[in-house]
Amino acid sequence: MSTALSPRDGAGVRRGAGLPKWSLWAVAAGSVALAVGIGLVGGLHSHVQWGLIAALLFILGTYLVAARVEGRRQAKDRVATALVWVAFLLALIPLVSLVWTTVSRGVKVLDGYFLSHSMGLVADSEPGGGIYHAILGSLEQVGLATAIGAPIGVLTAIYLVEYGRGRLALAVTFFVDVMTGIPSIVAGLFILSLMLILDLQPFGFAGSLALAILMMPVVVRSTEEMLKLVPNELREASLALGIPKWRTILKVVLPTSLGGITTGVMLAVARIAGETAPVLLLVFGNPFINANPFEGAQASLPLYIYQQYAQSAGSGAAYDRAWAASLTLIAFVMILNLVARGIARWKAPTTGR
Repeated sequence: MSTALSPRDGAGVRRGAGLPKWSLWAVAAGSVALAVGIGLVGGLHSHVQWGLIAALLFILGTYLVAARVEGRRQAKDRVATALVWVAFLLALIPLVSLVWTTVSRGVKVLDGYFLSHSMGLVADSEPGGGIYHAILGSLEQVGLATAIGAPIGVLTAIYLVEYGRGRLALAVTFFVDVMTGIPSIVAGLFILSLMLILDLQPFGFAGSLALAILMMPVVVRSTEEMLKLVPNELREASLALGIPKWRTILKVVLPTSLGGITTGVMLAVARIAGETAPVLLLVFGNPFINANPFEGAQASLPLYIYQQYAQSAGSGAAYDRAWAASLTLIAFVMILNLVARGIARWKAPTTGR
């Protein structure tokens, strides 16, 4: 076997040599230790500066070690991989910081009493109270919005992918693109204008209508992309057996893409679950329990967080309730995503020979 060197590999580098798996971990540990030393000697008190120095040292150390053992060509490949990992860690830092801050501050008052009681007669400046009324309102409003927006979005995507031709399809695509970028307050103002025309008072279902408007374009776009990923051979095989197109879509196309569609719907639910502006305009908020979304003002978790934080200047209790409600909202969205993944895995088509 030849051991000739490439002109770019550098002298003394044997073709086929490779770094052991632990070497990059050693480079990373050495980079962190050296960055801490530089930070202490240089009087750098920010851990962010230490992290940036460690990242630069890790990239430089990876290149030097890989170039020495594997050659410059492989070293460039390892540097590119190192850059991806550094970018991933940099993107992960704000997320971890956000979750840590929310958890550390939200657990102060988050308990069974907080989840099972409403504010009722408790003033915002007083300790006590809970978010049961806000949880109930959010579940009803988001549930109704999903029941309206998800079917319309999925059916629209099916039309665009399977049937859409001509000017109507172009018009639908154009309006979906426009709706994707509209601010949430615009959807709230649209429903509010209808309420003023019909002389209606704030109620939960009005918020659901605004949330459904925000949800539909997200569902359309995600479902459309999932349907396009279904191989045309599956459609052609079904049609060749004499099965009607509508039944092919129902029995072949949708089950194949169900996992992606479910994930897209859950992303849309997560997008509307934290909306505050439409709820503030249309639902108005209510410290008491209102289980009827079609009559009277209702609370919701985003609106509750906003109201409690607005009152937190003169009350630490309101501040703690706002963080606890934020933690509850994050947990709610996380549970929805886990349920979606479970459904997608359960309904995914089986593969095999």
